[in-house]
Amino acid sequence: MAQKTDRRIRKTRAQLRSGLAKLMQKKSVREITVKELVDEVDINRSTFYLHYSDIYQMLESIEAELEAEVIETIQNHPLEPVCKDTSSFVEQFFIFLEKNQDICCALLGPHGDMAFVTNIERIIAENMMSKDISLSDKNILDIAYASSFCLSGCVGLIQTWLNGALKESPQHMAKLTHSLITHTTHDFVMRAAVIMKQ
Repeated sequence: MAQKTDRRIRKTRAQLRSGLAKLMQKKSVREITVKELVDEVDINRSTFYLHYSDIYQMLESIEAELEAEVIETIQNHPLEPVCKDTSSFVEQFFIFLEKNQDICCALLGPHGDMAFVTNIERIIAENMMSKDISLSDKNILDIAYASSFCLSGCVGLIQTWLNGALKESPQHMAKLTHSLITHTTHDFVMRAAVIMKQ
């Protein structure tokens, strides 16, 4: 019985999340009402309040779940320093994006939540930088700038991919992204390492 209940809860939350993603394509979360959302997915207001206190709390809950999934992906596919192989994580990250295409597209869209995007960037950057090679403070700062440049570029790439209805596979996008990151950072990081050894 509990399993059936859990399945029903997951189904209802998935409906609500899909409805919220659809509405966020058109307007800011500040403009979305509970009534509008439940009408969109054809459920009762009382059902909504069994799961969330309001639209903001719902969005926070969804974002927390997505962040936890990104962290789990990093743990299962550890990030290497910016100059080394990150292809395993990158591929899994694009699989994660494909699985959550509707809400990720909404969050990265014009009515999305850039604070959430920035937080994901921070999680990824911190995990990359924490493993980086031993460099001077100046070079670490320069690499942080390079990493920020790459991550911001990746956000634009992901937006284009999501808005294109995922025509390319996660594997194709992972290879492309990994190649772009590698070519952007590899020579820079290697030069910094050589300077430190002199």
